[in-house]
Amino acid sequence: MTGEKRVNETLPYNVLEEGDVPFPVTADVNMINMEKLGTQLKIMNEPTVAVMLPTYREAQNIEKLIREIQDLNLNLSLVIIDDSSPDGTAEVVRRLQKEYDNIILFVRPAKLGLGTAITAGFRLILALGNPPDYIIVMDSDYSHNPQDIPRLVNTAKHGNDLVIGSRYCGGGKTVGWPVARQLISHVANLIAKMMVGMRIQDCTSGFRCYSIDYVRNVVSNLHSQTYEIQIETVKQAWIRKFSVKEVPIVFSNRKQGKSKLTKGEFKGFLYYVIKSKFGVAIATENENAATDVFSNVPDMNEEIQRLMDLYRRVRLF
Repeated sequence: MTGEKRVNETLPYNVLEEGDVPFPVTADVNMINMEKLGTQLKIMNEPTVAVMLPTYREAQNIEKLIREIQDLNLNLSLVIIDDSSPDGTAEVVRRLQKEYDNIILFVRPAKLGLGTAITAGFRLILALGNPPDYIIVMDSDYSHNPQDIPRLVNTAKHGNDLVIGSRYCGGGKTVGWPVARQLISHVANLIAKMMVGMRIQDCTSGFRCYSIDYVRNVVSNLHSQTYEIQIETVKQAWIRKFSVKEVPIVFSNRKQGKSKLTKGEFKGFLYYVIKSKFGVAIATENENAATDVFSNVPDMNEEIQRLMDLYRRVRLF
């Protein structure tokens, strides 16, 4: 039984949030095999891991990355969340599904944002009959080294519910970034730490390991659309007193493909940080909408504008 299924008609744990428009999921590892996956993952006396790969235009990278992850000595499955990539990313994954029986492919109708992709992936994984112990989320473009996955999982095994692959803790670094982009990243992290109250060095890293207990507890409270999901997940861990740990990683600039972070998504991240601190709803559709809101935050409007001006000049994302 293969083909398209309506998610909210098929899975026991609703992948959609209330009020969302239903969208199809392509699951060549069918729903029976999803149950089988959940059972097979418990065979070895090792923690089970689901590696979630949100993708958009990653046809150049996805096969090599999936094969490298499969070669790790881990008890794992892979969940690919693809936003209808025009370059055929999903077709590459479908071909690999014929070779590997532990790949689930979830195809969404359009580019709907990283935040919703991760949340949908969480819900899909929770729908497995026997969900994994841990969920790894990472980029699909080799910015994150798949060889670091075991280190993140091992750190999680020692009682940490959210493990962050950190560029900025001791031993972490970035490779191949121009100075201007490093500045943007550091300032974004500084703003996040100051405004949301997080005592960690890298709030915005997308390389994470989550315990399944954490995911079950917070998934209904995740509402981010794009890259601010990285801040929201850490904030939820902090609020609910889940253990957060950073491990150093080397972040490499995208080796292939084209960076996909848009100006609107970058602004959305900054606005989310302000909203998290002050509880202010911000309309991101209008570039000037933030002016009145930020005018009441001492020096923040000016700092946000400087950061946006820097973004416009370097066009690095």
